[in-house]
Order: sequence, then C-alpha cells, then structure tokens
Amino acid sequence: MQTLYSFLWYLLLPLLFLRLWLRGRQAPAYRQRWKERMAWGYRPGTLKNSIWVHAVSVGETLAAVPMIERLLADYPDTPLLVTTTTPTGSERVKALFGDRVTHVYCPWELPTALNRFLRAFDPKTVIVLETELWPNLCAAVKRHGAKLMLMNGRLSEKSYRGYRKLPRLVRPMMARFDALAVQTPVERERYIALGAWPERVHAIGSVKFDMSLDDTVRQAAASLRGEIGERPVWIAASTHPGEDEPVLAAHQALRQVLPNALLVLVPRHPERFDSVAQLIRQQGLELARRSRQEAIAADTRVYLADTMGELLMLFGVADVAFVGGSLVPVGGHNLLEPAGWGKPVVTGPHLHNFTAIAGLLDDADALALVDNADALAIALQALFRYPEQRQRQGQAAAAVVEANRGALEKGLELISEQL
Repeated sequence: MQTLYSFLWYLLLPLLFLRLWLRGRQAPAYRQRWKERMAWGYRPGTLKNSIWVHAVSVGETLAAVPMIERLLADYPDTPLLVTTTTPTGSERVKALFGDRVTHVYCPWELPTALNRFLRAFDPKTVIVLETELWPNLCAAVKRHGAKLMLMNGRLSEKSYRGYRKLPRLVRPMMARFDALAVQTPVERERYIALGAWPERVHAIGSVKFDMSLDDTVRQAAASLRGEIGERPVWIAASTHPGEDEPVLAAHQALRQVLPNALLVLVPRHPERFDSVAQLIRQQGLELARRSRQEAIAADTRVYLADTMGELLMLFGVADVAFVGGSLVPVGGHNLLEPAGWGKPVVTGPHLHNFTAIAGLLDDADALALVDNADALAIALQALFRYPEQRQRQGQAAAAVVEANRGALEKGLELISEQL
C-alpha cells in the first residue's frame, strides 16, 4: 500500500509544480525556492543531531512559538530546524526567530526527497504539529533512526472516518510515533483506534491555551487603539472567500445603529488583500489599509489589516471578535487568541477543527454562534448595546483560557523523554 502511495506521489509531481506556478500568480513567493520542495542542493551533514519541528503555515507556527522558545532555551547546544510548507509560514518563522533556527520548506511526500532531506539535517527528534500525518515522512524518519512525536495533535470526526478507510496505510504510520501529545481524550481514543500504541498517546490539552500576551503586543495594541479613538470596534479575523460579503453586510447593518462603528477586517491569505479592498470600495465604505500606513480617519469605516503576523495584536484593539473560516466549511480558526484578550467571541457554525475549544467556550457562555450576515449583525448589536454582557462574556472567555493552561509543560516533558 505504501509503495502504491509513493508511486501516486511521483505521478502527481508535474501537477504539484503546476499548482505552485498557478498559486504564484497571486502570491509570487510560491514560485520561489522550488528546490527545497524536492530537497535538492543540500549538503549532507548540514546539521548534526538536530531537533526538527514541522508546522504547516502561520497558525501552526504561532501555536508552536512558546514551545520553540523553550527548546532554544533548554537545549542551547542543539541545532533547531523549523520547517513550513507555505510562504506565509516561512515569513513568520524568519520574522520570529531569525538566525536562531534553521528554516527551509518541508519537502514533498516523496521517499527520495525525504531521504536527501534527512541526510542533510540529521534530526535526532522530529516533532510534527497538529495534523501533519504523512506516511512517507513518518517512515523515512524512523529509517533514519530518529524519534518521532506529534505535538498538539487534533483529529476531527471527519478526518478520523477518512483515515479509517485506509488501514493498511494509516496503521503502520500511527505505530511509528514514539509519542503523541493530543488535545482531548476523545482524540486520544481516535488515534489509538487508528493504530497508535495506547501507552504512547497522551491527552494533555491544547498548547494554544498557553498563549502569551507580552508587553510588546499589549503596547502595540494600545497604541493603535489610541489612534482609533473612542469608537465601537469589532474585528473579523481570518476570513475566507464567501465570508467577506456577509461580514461587510453585518457591518453595514451595525452602522445603522452605531454610525461610527469601525470594522477591522483581516483576510486569511495575502493573495486576497487587493480583491477584498476592491470589495470594500464597491460597498461604498471608506477604507484605510494597514500595509500602506494609511491613517484611520473619523470617516474610515473599514480598516483592512493587510499585513502578516499581527493578528494577535489586532484582537487587542477590538471590543468584539468574529473568527472566520466558520461561515464557510473550512473548519474554523483559533478562538483562543481573542479569548485570551478577554474579548467576547463570535463565530460561524463550521468549527470541526476546533470542536473541543468551541465547546469549552460555549459551556462558559463566552461564545456566540451565527450562521449568516443577519445573525452576525444581531449578535454584534446586542454586544455593543449591552456593555455588561460584553464584559461578562469577555471575562468568561479569558477564564476558559486561564483554566486550561499547562499543556505546554506536559508536552515539553514528553519531548525531553525523546531527546
């Protein structure tokens, strides 16, 4: 089965390069550093006995920041390799860690590419984040003789059902993990049912609860809020295609009640920034773009946050937070960043990537679920009309984050056992 799986990857190789080229029309960075996708050009022994941390994109990278900082502090003499698969993730790694870590793209799921990669960077321990379950990667790591660990693992019911259809491919992959730190007891049972060794699977919670709001982030948020002034401010974060229209419609409805309300709109992917700006103008809304350092004037109705790596700070600017990827069937995004700021959280119904976290916030009455523009507008109007309710929901959200901290320390203990 794994041989067939690898053969299919080689057959798809021309399409993979074509996909990069097509994505590069809107995001030129996809047309760069192609050799890294195949692990070409690396010198064997570039690193020795490294720790390799793999995060896909921005969300996983940001979730891994506290862990990476601790690894740098606790193992100063061990080279640390951090890989991503997207240009935005790559930019975040470089901005956050500079030359303190080695960063390249993770190679594609091809045995030859993975073998070249492992000979070059020689990891003794490999830590993959959240949902990065790749049969060939796992097999190559074990052939290399390294320890393999899953950190902050999550597995939705939908993904679980999909993996169950391929037991001859999935069960050997799961059995190769030396340790799996997963988020919930339900997910622990799913991983075990798919073939992971029970004694190696630990439900430790989500490391996203261990988020940190340092002084730099707080000061930046306070500075921007001071620039905005005393206006009702809400943020629509990580929006996907199909969500910007209902968000803007809800904002127009909110302005019927609060004419000076300001929307901070943060599209998920940078290749959409210009098209979203055009959509805002088509709605007849005055726009300021953060990337151009345009001032937020009294008549600015939408502040387009078309930069990367600032979302956590921007949550601190708003009074109410809507988290996207949820009005369309993407599965949602991180609800804990606004919760950590003590902001009431509003989101759509498609939350299959964050079921447990959404459940905790919902149980604490810290989450409002909406399914269209009208419901979003009603929720926003209620939260702005009743400040006590807004404060109560925000405090409840912050309490959920505080009560569930500790996964990072448990995960670091498991990592230490693999080193």
